[in-house]
Amino acid sequence: MERANTLCQDGENTGGVLAHLERLEAQVNKSYKTSEELQRAQAEESALGARIQDLRRLRDKLRAEVKQRQARVKVSSASVEPDQTVEISEQDVLERQREDMKAILRAYRFTGISGKVTSRGICICICTAFEGNLLDSYFVDLVIQKPLRIHHHSIPVFIPLEKIAAEYLETDIQHFLFSLSQYLNAYAGRKYQADRLQSDSAALLTGPLQRNALCNLLSFTYKVDLGRQSFPFCARLLYKDLTATLPTEATVTCQGVEASSALWEEQRATHETLFCTKPLHLVFASFTRDGENLDLSLVS
Repeated sequence: MERANTLCQDGENTGGVLAHLERLEAQVNKSYKTSEELQRAQAEESALGARIQDLRRLRDKLRAEVKQRQARVKVSSASVEPDQTVEISEQDVLERQREDMKAILRAYRFTGISGKVTSRGICICICTAFEGNLLDSYFVDLVIQKPLRIHHHSIPVFIPLEKIAAEYLETDIQHFLFSLSQYLNAYAGRKYQADRLQSDSAALLTGPLQRNALCNLLSFTYKVDLGRQSFPFCARLLYKDLTATLPTEATVTCQGVEASSALWEEQRATHETLFCTKPLHLVFASFTRDGENLDLSLVS
């Protein structure tokens, strides 16, 4: 019995010693890892400190170089005559204007505005169109200098080119091109409608089409057959807005006994509305196509 107790006690003592040794070994390993991490953190801190010092030295060096360059520029500027300084500045401005003009023309290429560089500056071409039909083209030859000026052009005399140039050419070249394009396209659209009326609907006209050069005032007489009656009309179209292709005022009248007819009055009012809302040649195409039944859907 005593021997067994002794063995048991020895076993317990042996197990206690081994556990204690394992705990000591774990503490040593933990302490070793902590020491490694501390050394690694210290090394990283030292490297960052060295990096910071390098960056500070580089900063100081760059500051010194900037100050030296500023001093040299100041000395060289003082040695240049005032007239020469102004000349260089104006040359830079003109060069920037040339580059800006090239960029604008590239942006407007798909709107019918194109151009090419010339020895004097830029030659701009404006192509007009109406309802997908390509019409006439016009050019403006610009001289890039102070101030910008127009050297040659093919713009019709009744287009207010001088007014547009005075307002926008020097201050906003994009607005100048856009405004000029609006006037030209509107004029081309009005002229196109008048030409189509004369060529396609001559059978409905009872007299010559009268128009001015700008095609913003049209006057004509025509007749429309409704059932067994033929209604004669006299129309006067006024385009107050020179950038528009539709009239701002349409006046339709008639002389004769038909003027007292309720049917004639209805047709007259309908025609005035049509002329102000649809292209001229399309309105007359409706008269020809429908004959007795006027296509009132065009009014909508």
